[in-house]
Amino acid sequence: MADEVYDALVENAQGPKRAQGDTGSVEQHSLAEQIQADKYIASKTASRGKKLGVRMVRVIPPGAGP
Repeated sequence: MADEVYDALVENAQGPKRAQGDTGSVEQHSLAEQIQADKYIASKTASRGKKLGVRMVRVIPPGAGP
């Protein structure tokens, strides 16, 4: 899915912002909106990973009893 979004971003960046023809006109989303969408999808993909983002550990120095 992320590859599809990346490909769409590349395609949108290469294409014109506005196109007008006999049947009507088309305007794409702004680049800022496309970047926000990419960041959102990247964060969703990262949150589904098996690694933990933050790890909490308790450190007990040697010689200190429980």
